Amino acid sequence: MTGTPQRQPADGPRPESLADLLGGRRGAVDATLPPLAFGLGWVLGGLGGGVLAAVLTGTAVAGWRWRRGDRPRSVLVGLLAVCVAALVALRTGRAADFFLLQIAANTASALAWAVSIVVRWPLLGVVVGTALGQRTRWRRDPALLRAYGRASWVWAATYVLRVAVLVPLWLYGQVVALTVARAALTWPLIAAALTGSWVVIRRSLPAGHPGLRHPVDPADADGVAARTE
Repeated sequence: MTGTPQRQPADGPRPESLADLLGGRRGAVDATLPPLAFGLGWVLGGLGGGVLAAVLTGTAVAGWRWRRGDRPRSVLVGLLAVCVAALVALRTGRAADFFLLQIAANTASALAWAVSIVVRWPLLGVVVGTALGQRTRWRRDPALLRAYGRASWVWAATYVLRVAVLVPLWLYGQVVALTVARAALTWPLIAAALTGSWVVIRRSLPAGHPGLRHPVDPADADGVAARTE
């Protein structure tokens, strides 16, 4: 992986992207299925039908993810989110409240991403650094820290967009519209964020930077220069 675009041979390997590192699209597709099932079940059988369809679909998705080798904690968290959303809707008796947990989660996420950028711990760097086993070495690279900060705004914007779309629909109890918006603002938006943030990172890194896998520590570079003088 390089910091600037490079030509690849026609038969050479395709450059890695954030999607390759994080696998975001696949998980996002899984996440759209229970809400879609809820919307369909609600149309056909009311609130009870929607809740039953969502829980059954969530359980099936969790089982499939488990067999696929996903982390048990991730699988259980996904299933728990569906169950909590269903309980909220049953408790209030309002079908639109099934999406209330999603709205709250996106509001909290938008705030968390924005704060992480301001305090110079951009969450995109934390996530990618963890995926690459770098711990906090990426923070010692000023260029990489700046690139992650800029790219993290792309992700913060996705959460703001979801809240801006979902809240009015929730207020007016538009269950079908919420279902459609929930699907449209999940995997397509995540795919766009993966692509957009990757473009921002590549354009933010200076020419010659070795890329995400190889953070440049100025202290190490100074030490090497001192030893060669």
